[in-house]
Amino acid sequence: MDRAALADFLRSRREALRPEDTGLPAGPRRRAKGLRREEVASLAVMSTDYYTRLEQRRGPQPSEHMLASLARALRLTATERDYLYRVAGHNAPTSLSATTHVAPALLRVLDRLDDTPALVLTDLGETLVQNRMATALFGDASRHTGPARSGIYRWFTDPAERSLYPEADQERQSRAQVANLRASYGLRGARSRAGELARTLERASEEFAGLWARHEVAQRFEDHKTLLHPELGPIEVDCQALFTEDQLQTLLVLTAPPRTEGHEKLRLLGVLGLDRFTGADR
Repeated sequence: MDRAALADFLRSRREALRPEDTGLPAGPRRRAKGLRREEVASLAVMSTDYYTRLEQRRGPQPSEHMLASLARALRLTATERDYLYRVAGHNAPTSLSATTHVAPALLRVLDRLDDTPALVLTDLGETLVQNRMATALFGDASRHTGPARSGIYRWFTDPAERSLYPEADQERQSRAQVANLRASYGLRGARSRAGELARTLERASEEFAGLWARHEVAQRFEDHKTLLHPELGPIEVDCQALFTEDQLQTLLVLTAPPRTEGHEKLRLLGVLGLDRFTGADR
């Protein structure tokens, strides 16, 4: 671990960012150049003291999990992320773990979306990051571990996952989940995580196995959906998906036309936030 290089790199990246680059309010009378240390710590979900010690060349060796959080908080490119890992005494992420590094271009868009649900997904349906509105609507996806990190896996193994969709839409959603996984399978190959997930689900779900045998392929999200919220009831939303060039990550944005019931319910969701709905985990 090269503490001096790590400290200097973290400081330079922090000073190169502005609050608006990360979705934070600028606030009055900012004297610090770039982001404050406490702002980086908050974005990376770590203590300010821990981050400060890293910048002061006296911190412990950060774990790979910590480095991934720092890379995301500092909006690092893939090359910058690999450098961060190496100066911290770790190997650069493998192609497997690198897919969990949120594409900076998607993150820049997500940072500017605060009044409507938005989240970044992998091609396996794993939520990498979500804004507060998406958390209020879908629950906190970060609590899931193992195969359950994939929304596709949860759809076919956890009945509670389907409570967000009207019963009449669930068959269509099942086909869309399988078709999306088939597209990832074709892109990544049989020995990839997509292939592993498909084989796991074939054993776990007869419904999945039957749909997988159809060989339907798609990489899309429905343009219009009705989502069921336990307090607000049905919410009609339009879906927009922005894919990275390699098709491995997607920014999904949910909106509703102005002056519609769906728009009003999203507004209420934004006002109430997590205060009333954190118990409604999905």
